[in-house]
Amino acid sequence: MPVFMIERRFADELDLNAEGADGVNRINADEGVQWLYSFLSADKRKTYCLYEAPSADAIRRAAERAGLPADVIVEMTATVRPDGSLSRI
Repeated sequence: MPVFMIERRFADELDLNAEGADGVNRINADEGVQWLYSFLSADKRKTYCLYEAPSADAIRRAAERAGLPADVIVEMTATVRPDGSLSRI
C-alpha cells in the first residue's frame, strides 16, 4: 500500500485525546486509510503524519470527514539512511 506524508497546519494548538484519536481512526478505516504516526511541532500548531492509504484522495476524504486539515500530501517511495543507502518503502 502507498505511504504518504501529510502536513497539517492548525489555527490553534492541537489538543487530541484518546477519544478523538479513536474517532479519527474509525473514519480512516472507512476510507481504507491507516494512520501510522505523527510528529508534533513545538508550538503544537503543525503535524507531520505518516499514513498508508490507497490514494491521496482517500486521505483528503478522511481528513475532511474528521474536520482535520491536510495542507500538503506527498507520496513517499523510499527512505534514505545516514549512510546514504536507499530503501523502498
